[in-house]
Amino acid sequence: MNKILMSLLLITVMLAGCTKKSDGPIKIGALFAVTGPAAFLGEPERNTAQMVIDDINKSGGIKGRKLELIAYDTAGDATKAVQLATKLIKDDKVVSIIGPSTTGESMAVIPVVEKEKVPMISCSAGIKITDPVKKWVFKTAQNDTLAVGRIYEYLQKHKQSKVSILSVSDGFGASGREQLKSQAAAFGITILSDETYGPKDTDMTTQLTKVRGLNPDAIICWGTNPGPAVVAKNASQLGIKTPLYMSHGVSSKKFIELAGEAAEGIRLPSGKVIVAETLPASDPQKQSLISFVNEYKKKYKVEGDHFGGHAWDAVMLLKGAIEAGATSADAIRNQLEQTKQFHGIGGTFSYSDKDHAGLGQDAFVLVEVKKNNWALVQ
Repeated sequence: MNKILMSLLLITVMLAGCTKKSDGPIKIGALFAVTGPAAFLGEPERNTAQMVIDDINKSGGIKGRKLELIAYDTAGDATKAVQLATKLIKDDKVVSIIGPSTTGESMAVIPVVEKEKVPMISCSAGIKITDPVKKWVFKTAQNDTLAVGRIYEYLQKHKQSKVSILSVSDGFGASGREQLKSQAAAFGITILSDETYGPKDTDMTTQLTKVRGLNPDAIICWGTNPGPAVVAKNASQLGIKTPLYMSHGVSSKKFIELAGEAAEGIRLPSGKVIVAETLPASDPQKQSLISFVNEYKKKYKVEGDHFGGHAWDAVMLLKGAIEAGATSADAIRNQLEQTKQFHGIGGTFSYSDKDHAGLGQDAFVLVEVKKNNWALVQ
């Protein structure tokens, strides 16, 4: 009898242990540049991811299971991002990774997640992150391909065909520069000059002085803060009246704050979040956008922006996959690839085995700075 009782007790303990494991939290990893030059990307991404996961858990989790966010600060460093990605997979046993914040970091981490077979949803914009398609890599930030196309469409419509480009010499800038050059002919655009600047440069008057002498119809600067704000100030100081366009890499109030009065009139392609209130009621994204902006402002005392939206989309895409029954890395990857018509912050996502970026041209609107705020370009 004692042996029977002992056996039953052992089985009960084993079953309890199994139940505890299956009912435990689902671990989601995150790599964000919370500090360093790219903190304007990583901080809102980290804040948003935690906010959304807290909301999910307050509502009972997903099918009774809570989500646990394990987020690390990469400081925008690609080498550190690789080390932390390995830690998330090997030590923390996450089933997916959100981030990194920058294109360079994302490209560095791709070999890790591909080898370890853990899905990653990058918050970076570079087209090479998902083109060509990598089995375990998805992204939420709109491709620079679409951003360039949006600017060129506008220039073509207004018969402005001569441009000068100025791009930062990092992963994001190089990707945008490549797209600016490769798409030019299709829109009848002639590139008069192709200048670059370093990520840490604090004065671009030399490049802009050269540009001024060429008298282009438009100047396009491709980079992330603070460089583009320096370009805007230098252009103003030089008395350059040529229309200045920026990339979606500065699509937040931070750019206006950094550039000050020099930001007035600058145009750029952006996700709809920074002009959410002005969108028509028929826009399928509007409800999600307004909800995100208001909740972020209530929690963090500043408006939710384009960059935090990348993390919102990533968490919600994972939520959808888990709700569909996917809890392992492999199942989550497969379910993400089947996502269709998800109306998020960055746009309406539809992934497939041939498209892990999931967005179309309608993900972007053209905005401009008017009276220290963003406005839709009509």
